[in-house]
Amino acid sequence: MITLSKNLLASIALAALAAGCSTADQLAQVGQQPALNAIQDPTTQPGYRPVQMPMPEPQQAHYSPNSLWQSGSRAFFKDQRANQVGDILTVVVTIDDSAEIENKTERSRTDSSGAGVGGALGTAIDTIFLPAGMAASDLANVNSSSNFKGDGSVDRNETLQTTVAAVVTQVLPNGNLVIEGRQEVRVNFEVRELIVAGIVRPEDITANNRIASEQIAEARIGYGGRGQITTVQQPRVGNQVLDILLPF
Repeated sequence: MITLSKNLLASIALAALAAGCSTADQLAQVGQQPALNAIQDPTTQPGYRPVQMPMPEPQQAHYSPNSLWQSGSRAFFKDQRANQVGDILTVVVTIDDSAEIENKTERSRTDSSGAGVGGALGTAIDTIFLPAGMAASDLANVNSSSNFKGDGSVDRNETLQTTVAAVVTQVLPNGNLVIEGRQEVRVNFEVRELIVAGIVRPEDITANNRIASEQIAEARIGYGGRGQITTVQQPRVGNQVLDILLPF
């Protein structure tokens, strides 16, 4: 008979409640397309924290008398590339990664040891303490054997190529830009989501106001979706809870 602990029962109850809420939401959206999220200011979202990085001492711009040229400018005329909070630039996301790893481990060990008492003491022990058929010279024999063999392999291939517009959310003291871009595309009853965030150098932004994803520091790129197809591909809530709680 299986006895469930109070913690396990509480976890199952919470999972059932969450599943009920999720089921109610899904039933309320039967026959409707997945709703798109409203455009929001990323800096007002819960958990948002400004990026803090080691910075050099800030330097003030110097102007030359009787000159139209400003120190630090990249062109004589106004630069149309993103350089301040609220500006938009295009991120070209290109991911083509592949990895193949194979490991093999094999280990074997055998031990054997014995202990006994001989001589007059052994004879006395045989006569007084041990039953017939047993000898003190062979009091203990220990044998052990262990074998281990493990195989592991990883074969991964990921390819992603797309573009997304990002907004400058912060200008760091050294002039680097913190960017974040979100894109949602709905096709029938499935929503495809693309998220890009990170830190870029203004010098890496091309003349057509684009930057490659490999030039983004602290890059965070997420590509996924939500909708009917994604829901079917996920294990049920009960299976996920059991996978976490069951030890075997």
